[in-house]
Amino acid sequence: MESQVERAIRAAKAERAGALIGYLPVGFPDLDTSVAAAIEMANAGADVLELGLPYSDPVMDGLIIQEATQTALAGGFRVAHVFEAVRRVREAVDVPVLVMTYWNPVMQYGVERFAEDLAAAGGAGLITPDITPDAAGEWIAVSERVGLDRVFLAAPSSSDERLALVAESSTGFVYTVSTMGITGERAELDAAARGLTGRLRAQGAELACVGIGISTPEQVAGALEYADGAIVGTAFVRALRDGGVAQLGETVRAIAAGTAPR
Repeated sequence: MESQVERAIRAAKAERAGALIGYLPVGFPDLDTSVAAAIEMANAGADVLELGLPYSDPVMDGLIIQEATQTALAGGFRVAHVFEAVRRVREAVDVPVLVMTYWNPVMQYGVERFAEDLAAAGGAGLITPDITPDAAGEWIAVSERVGLDRVFLAAPSSSDERLALVAESSTGFVYTVSTMGITGERAELDAAARGLTGRLRAQGAELACVGIGISTPEQVAGALEYADGAIVGTAFVRALRDGGVAQLGETVRAIAAGTAPR
């Protein structure tokens, strides 16, 4: 059965060039504003929301996202706030909400409990940057039972055997890492993303969305020439930081123009 994330991406592909997936951390600059920002992101054109769980050792995140998550942690962020944020966002907008989280907080909370609380809040699933499918047996079993998507990452350095495992184990989509390194804005997307997406499709991946380094409508349009969705984070966090929810909405609308049909 098609998940809500898969339905949203396929609907975006049917109507436009593909989907826009927008990232923001929960609790930045505070919990209420982060909820309002996520709702605004959906209303301004994001097809899927990716809400980040702030973590003290964010190995994959660039400086702007690191600073935002540190602000959230300093402001008293708790894991329970993620479920509250997801519930409040889903009450306001009919857009799927994935949670991006490093694995340690899920382990500390309890994998089954985390999944059940996320599902009860209306969440769609997890993006897990630092756990691989072969180490995620408990999460795969629990997600199938509870009905949550599990989005694993594929990197240009991955072997075909690894890509096949990622494609087989992921639901919703495969998070295709555009370049090796940390998140942030880049003047040019790594051409490796196009080749990696092709390799993933050859290994059976149905839906692949490209992230890391996408920050302009032109880059979104370029990614959607070969991928099913484009993931934007740093540009949205910067807009929220610098100009609040209003500037975030303007930025999302501007970048969403890159999904226009060609």
